[in-house]
Amino acid sequence: MKKPIRLGVVFPQTEIGNDPGAIKAFAQGCEALGFDHLLTYDHVVGASAAAYDKAQLKGPYREMHPFHEPFVLFGYLAGLTSRIEFGTSVMVAPQRQTALLAKQAAEVDLLCGGRLRLGLGTGWNHVEYSALGEDFSSRGARLDEQVRLLRALWTDTIVDFKGRFDSVPAAGLNPLPVQRPIPIWFGGTHERVLRRVAETGDGWMPLFKHLEPGMSRRLSSEEEPGVLIDKMRRYALQAGRDPDAIGIDCRISAYGQTPDDWQRTAATFRTAGATHLSLVTMNAGFATVDDHLKGLEEMRAAVRE
Repeated sequence: MKKPIRLGVVFPQTEIGNDPGAIKAFAQGCEALGFDHLLTYDHVVGASAAAYDKAQLKGPYREMHPFHEPFVLFGYLAGLTSRIEFGTSVMVAPQRQTALLAKQAAEVDLLCGGRLRLGLGTGWNHVEYSALGEDFSSRGARLDEQVRLLRALWTDTIVDFKGRFDSVPAAGLNPLPVQRPIPIWFGGTHERVLRRVAETGDGWMPLFKHLEPGMSRRLSSEEEPGVLIDKMRRYALQAGRDPDAIGIDCRISAYGQTPDDWQRTAATFRTAGATHLSLVTMNAGFATVDDHLKGLEEMRAAVRE
């Protein structure tokens, strides 16, 4: 029997503000409404809009867009919630030290009782890589190696690892996370991402431009969801994996959309094989936490099966 789709929310990073009480109210409000998960985007620094135009930096965010650090945010929310799952969508792993990334994720998973889902990606912002002292050009290869090391650090008390980018000489994390290992999902729709998901991922977080009109063309796919998802599933079979064991989390945006649009988009994703849907209220004109929560209630009513 097919499992019901899990329904979640994207944390309104750029609009929530800096009041801890508002952040608490939003997370607790989402949990009270019955949502299954809360996803958050990740940026460490914002590049100057005056220094970098679209030709130099393709992504939509600059220094004026605020971003709360995901692990600190989830550590704070872990003690304020009891059921809702936390997920990064996505954390840019190759611009971080792998052992520290593993440690922080393990701590969050411990504090929230095993409710962490770690979405990882390579990112688009070379300025962030420079600021963090990492190489932008080798980010894909580094991510592939990081996944192996992260899973080893989350499951083994002692790890002896020597790779191209990282070396752990007979050492380990303590404490280990509740989930051993923490689930790793990947974001993006590039061909290499599809193969990475199929070969090593616990799940996938694709973007589809024509279903999310607020997203940059170069950060999302215009292919039909069913076509791209079928391609990933074929790659999984070629890798000797069960495609049904790989989760698929698709986003539905409130921006420029009507309830009928939300309903049609949700139906498209269900037919394509999505296991999770995440509702996005950013850029829709909501001014307060209550506005965002009311918008989410309206969206949830439209996309329910």
